[in-house]
Amino acid sequence: MPRDLARDLSADLAPVSQWYVPGRLLAGIAIGAAISIFLVLTLLGPRPDMHDAMRTAMFWLKLAYPLSLALIAGLAAERLARPGASARTRIPWLVAPLLFVFALGALEFIFAAPAARVPLLMGGSARVCPFFVLSASAPPLAGLVWAMRGLAPTRLREAGAAIGLAAGGAGAFAYAWHCTETGAPFLAVWFTLGIAAATLLGWLLGPPLLRWR
Repeated sequence: MPRDLARDLSADLAPVSQWYVPGRLLAGIAIGAAISIFLVLTLLGPRPDMHDAMRTAMFWLKLAYPLSLALIAGLAAERLARPGASARTRIPWLVAPLLFVFALGALEFIFAAPAARVPLLMGGSARVCPFFVLSASAPPLAGLVWAMRGLAPTRLREAGAAIGLAAGGAGAFAYAWHCTETGAPFLAVWFTLGIAAATLLGWLLGPPLLRWR
């Protein structure tokens, strides 16, 4: 009888493309990120010195850093979207962008003149930056929750944290088009804090939102 039941349940199953899982996750985060960028540019506006800023390395680093975190977290989420899978081989990749940005920020802070250190760290928007990053993370997180609910995660806390981190990176990427701060210490501390908050939110929401129903 159990064999008959299993055969009956699997009789109409069709093979799924190997690109179905990454494609669904990519669609979720891409749509969410597009909404975030639109909202940032509409509600906050692009940075007024965009033309000059695009000639600086810091402008591109402020885009590349959160984007790299989002990419690595997305790869981890792709693994965790499968039953019983682990992302232990992909999570360590996060060390590279984190170490690079924090090392750069530390060096810039240490070698700056004493009077310039606090402005480098705090800028003019330290109090609001993490909140804007977290707010901009909401649409990508919603898109990734939608994507993950159509898949089969079993490690719900880990999957939630992975999509939270990916959404945080996407939100920080969107906010970077408005942010005028130029210090690497600011990027290392306040952008990372906003991304970490989105990761924590995903970790908290994973079990109630991603559980199979």
